Amino acid sequence: MTTYSNAILEAYRHLLSKYPNVFCIGQGLWSPWYVGETMTDLEKDFGSERIIDTPVSEQACTGMALGAALTGYRPVVTHPRMDFAILALDQIVNQAAKWSSMFGGQTKAPVTYRLIINRGGEQGAQHSQALHGWLAHVPGLRVVMPTTPADARDLLIAAVLSDDPVAYIDDRWLYALDAELPPIRELDLSQVGPSVLAEGSDITLVGAGYSAHLCVQTRELLAREGVSCEVIDLRVLNPFEPSLIVDSVQSTGRLCVIDGGWRTCGMAGEVLASVAENVSPATWRMSPFRVCLPHAPAPTSKALEDIYYPKAEVIRDAVMAALEREVSC
Repeated sequence: MTTYSNAILEAYRHLLSKYPNVFCIGQGLWSPWYVGETMTDLEKDFGSERIIDTPVSEQACTGMALGAALTGYRPVVTHPRMDFAILALDQIVNQAAKWSSMFGGQTKAPVTYRLIINRGGEQGAQHSQALHGWLAHVPGLRVVMPTTPADARDLLIAAVLSDDPVAYIDDRWLYALDAELPPIRELDLSQVGPSVLAEGSDITLVGAGYSAHLCVQTRELLAREGVSCEVIDLRVLNPFEPSLIVDSVQSTGRLCVIDGGWRTCGMAGEVLASVAENVSPATWRMSPFRVCLPHAPAPTSKALEDIYYPKAEVIRDAVMAALEREVSC
């Protein structure tokens, strides 16, 4: 069995061993306090010139990596908390995402931004955000959020080998998740889309990253209530391809989207709208709905954190309440 965090480490070792133009840059890369076990001993095995632990300099290291990508390297920039990448949004959104388009596709910017969601533990509002919905809004920037250990490994490899800039978003709440891993596959990221984590017939549950893991846990709870859930993992948020979800809803007639971001202008709303645009009104057996974070900054108090972040039991109750409303109607 391999944990999610060790699967990321496997991806790094594969890339650094096979591709000499791959290097890593960012703060805390040599420290498990920053990046967990995902980069353990890489600086010892591949040298500090390829595993570059920087001062606190988000704009500088992100801009340097973009410049390196334009000259033939394939850098991975790590922001150990996604919140800190906000300081470098100009390089990510205004520069990297636009570069190929601005030059008519004649040049590429193959840089990977690894953005870690690091919430809970009373870290407060400035260290706890999942801003994937922001980045998924930007054309030219691929956005991936792996849920399983296999995808944590293979999608990181695919991101680094992509000729497009990629935001690779991993969640520390998944780091202990383990699974048997198949052999490494070098995927073409442009061919990767959502996947079915579990089949079911009564309702479609959709999420990405840790939210997809919550969907799997919710499915187990709802099975005890006699409700069969199909679980779909988005995996790729941009470009977003809803056809697999549409096919599932054509069968179940019901849809619940779980999102670790906020409801307003969020990824859950995009999923709901994209599916609603492609499913006949006659197909729906009840109104689709979403479970997201409360529309408030993350609290610091442990007691309030327990209320703020949805758990599988909360999602189960929301689904059961929706089903009961359907019956009463």
